[in-house]
Amino acid sequence: MKQHSTNYYNTFIQVAQDCPAIEGTVPPGGEPKSAIRLMYEMLADNPYQHTSDDVLYAANGARRGITREDFFVKGQPCLQAAALGKRYGWGLHLDAQGKAALYGVETPEYQRLKDDNTLTQLHAMRSAKKK
Repeated sequence: MKQHSTNYYNTFIQVAQDCPAIEGTVPPGGEPKSAIRLMYEMLADNPYQHTSDDVLYAANGARRGITREDFFVKGQPCLQAAALGKRYGWGLHLDAQGKAALYGVETPEYQRLKDDNTLTQLHAMRSAKKK
């Protein structure tokens, strides 16, 4: 079966153009942890240790008991669709190996990555439709 990957390489995903956050904000906690909180913790606690596929599978597949192979048989929403960049003010840098790290929109590192023309520049998906 064909596997669908969500990995990006040498890419910076900026916050969505309609993101309400003015700084990187920790998603709410609680038990069981939400998918977005699991994503945040994986990336914040372990920068450049996980690929997009790793994060999305852990947050959405593994916790539901789905095997990684079965999870990626169908296309999955990528990190551009995650609330980290849509709502919580986090940019995501994916390096040459596809490993990801978070940067708050208010940080100098975010601005540096946003201005880096050697990276593919993308935006997180908007929450609202354009009018």
